[in-house]
Amino acid sequence: MKNRIRAAALILLAASIAAPVFAQSAGEATYKAKCAMCHGPDGTAATPVGKMMKVPSFKDPAVKSASEASLIAITKDGKGKMPAYNGKLTDAQIKEVVSYIRTLQ
Repeated sequence: MKNRIRAAALILLAASIAAPVFAQSAGEATYKAKCAMCHGPDGTAATPVGKMMKVPSFKDPAVKSASEASLIAITKDGKGKMPAYNGKLTDAQIKEVVSYIRTLQ
């Protein structure tokens, strides 16, 4: 009986630790809603719109080496055919999206 209680406790503990790993971050949710249609779910821009507009992959060395401030400015002000998100997203949302973009690199 004690072994079953221990096993159940370990399973509950493991589930509570693993649950946050699977939770979607705010940056990820915003990215999926506002960015993925062009940049793709994985950031490679392998979408029809991304290919047509020649959107660079987030894995591109130039994008990978861009500073956080630069990526925030591009998101706020737009660049090329990318629209500006200043006023559409809060500063906090933009920072969260940039943080999420870094995970795609």
